[in-house]
Amino acid sequence: MMQSSKPLAAVQASGHVNIRGVITSLAGKSLVVRTREGGDATVILNDDCLINSVTPASVKDIKPGDFVGISNVPKADGVSSALEVVIFPAALKGTGEGDRPWDLRPNSSMTNATVANAVTSVDGRTVMVTYRGGQKKIDIPETTPIVTLEVAAPKDLRAGTNVFIAADHANDGTLTTHRVIYGSNGVVPPM
Repeated sequence: MMQSSKPLAAVQASGHVNIRGVITSLAGKSLVVRTREGGDATVILNDDCLINSVTPASVKDIKPGDFVGISNVPKADGVSSALEVVIFPAALKGTGEGDRPWDLRPNSSMTNATVANAVTSVDGRTVMVTYRGGQKKIDIPETTPIVTLEVAAPKDLRAGTNVFIAADHANDGTLTTHRVIYGSNGVVPPM
């Protein structure tokens, strides 16, 4: 079970926890992850669990009409700054659409939305995204990790692989998931 009590205590009320770390073992549907906080988390893969990999991309790969997930933080000028960008495949358009608090960094949010337009300007790279009930302008600094999400299979999960898992936390402490995202070829999922 998750050994880092402070993050888990904060999550118990919501029933959700994001797990970032490295796979230490996989036996059947039980995945053990050494978390970035240093504890171990055992996560049970649901029968319908989807496995996705992330591979490197660039800002040139972001096109109007694409569906993206961008974790971001607000800036003083009212525009947000991207911490990472995930370009979803067309089949996953609409997944988690919206703008909500995120735990990547303090005061961060996750915006899953459709790219309205992409702009490269003298002052930096900016994208306008739209989602049900809103829109947001987000700068993408040069150092921002940008990845694409691709379909993979459970057989691709191996010890030593970096993962991101959005898990459900049951009252009995059990962690389960419907999706595991792993980094292929040494890529660390930036979300």
